[in-house]
Amino acid sequence: MVTLQDRAEHGRTRRGQRTPEVESGFEADPESAEYPDPAGDHSRRAPEPFPRPLSSNGLRSPDGPLVARHHVSARPSVARPPGGRVARFVAAYGWRALVIPVLAVVTFVTLLDLASTETAPAAVADVMTTPREVTTSEAAPSTATAEGEGPVDPPPIVGAVPFVEQGTGQLLVVPGTSPVYGTGPLQRFIVEVEDGINVDGASFAAAVEATLADPRGWGAGGQTSFQRVDGGDYDFRVSLVSPVNVEKFCPGVGTGGYTSCRYGERAVINLARWETAVPDYEGDVATYRLYVVNHEVGHALGNGHEDCPGAGELAPVMQQQTLGLDGCIKNPWPFPNA
Repeated sequence: MVTLQDRAEHGRTRRGQRTPEVESGFEADPESAEYPDPAGDHSRRAPEPFPRPLSSNGLRSPDGPLVARHHVSARPSVARPPGGRVARFVAAYGWRALVIPVLAVVTFVTLLDLASTETAPAAVADVMTTPREVTTSEAAPSTATAEGEGPVDPPPIVGAVPFVEQGTGQLLVVPGTSPVYGTGPLQRFIVEVEDGINVDGASFAAAVEATLADPRGWGAGGQTSFQRVDGGDYDFRVSLVSPVNVEKFCPGVGTGGYTSCRYGERAVINLARWETAVPDYEGDVATYRLYVVNHEVGHALGNGHEDCPGAGELAPVMQQQTLGLDGCIKNPWPFPNA
């Protein structure tokens, strides 16, 4: 039986009783308490009498109170395509992976084409001293000056001997050398004949050599001396070329396949003129051959064209006698009175 005194003591005990958290020196974590559920559950969990232990990192254990943490998000991993660098490059850029190398190649080819723009090749002689004819360069130097007696309308040649209209285009050095003719500054020369024109190279070389050695020639009075060579150092060439190919060795001169010419170091003798001369020489082929060699070699030595000084006078050797005498008398020599 409970007396009124027992109830009074029990009531005092309940009113003065403190929770274990307060007595033990700990306060309940407000985030760990349950608050009334809006749906109707109004229960509230009583504070825990003791704190939960700490984890190894200094934070509450999973069963302890909620603690804010510094959360470091991991970088998302990107799957790398299988294969090497090329495969990954193609996978990353798609169709552009094909366009880029194609554009690079096109750019390189374009720059190479611009950088390698061709100019006229220089005439470089590949001559030999062996007793045979050898092939030489076909081209004339791009920086050389040109001299010619054209363009003209070729006059008919009466009773002309047959000659080859076009050879192979390859010039052959006629082997052989000569002594020095004259006493002036030395000029060395090479003699060439086009392949396939049916001309004896040795005979042509002998005719050129004799012309330049004559005392009425360019060496008169000790002005110049000449020596024929077939290799080594030289100053000019004398080349016999078929009429169709003359312009090939004197580009842009406008010979019309009729006249002879000089281009750079090469004095080009037209085979047609060598064999048939011109009407004003009235079939005197031998004299015309002297003239044409001296005229073209005169250009190689730096002499220009001259006009007829007057009717009845000797034509200067540098007059364009192939095109007409203009009242002068034919003359094949630079110094006819020497």
